[in-house]
Amino acid sequence: MVKEVHAAHILVKTKDVADKVLVEFKSGKSWDELAKKNSTCPSAKKGGDLGWFKRGMMVKEFEDAAFNAKKGDIVGPVKTQFGWHLIKVIDQK
Repeated sequence: MVKEVHAAHILVKTKDVADKVLVEFKSGKSWDELAKKNSTCPSAKKGGDLGWFKRGMMVKEFEDAAFNAKKGDIVGPVKTQFGWHLIKVIDQK
C-alpha cells in the first residue's frame, strides 16, 4: 500500500487551460517549463514540485488522484477548491 507520494502539479483556474497545458505536455513540452509558465501555485518556481506527502496533508480530490495513480503517471485535470490540477506522480513509497 502506498504510504507517501512525491508529486508535482500545475494549478490553473479553468479546465480549458488545464486541457491546453496537458496537450502541450503530451506534445513534448517540458513539465517544469509548463509549470513555471502556467501554474498559479507558489510551487511553480520549482516546476510544481510539492515534495513528499502523506494522506491527510492535501485536499481529498487531489490526494485521491495522487494516491490512486502509479509512479510516472500524469493525472488530471482534477478539480479542487483551488482550481484545476494536473498531477505528475514522481515517486511513491
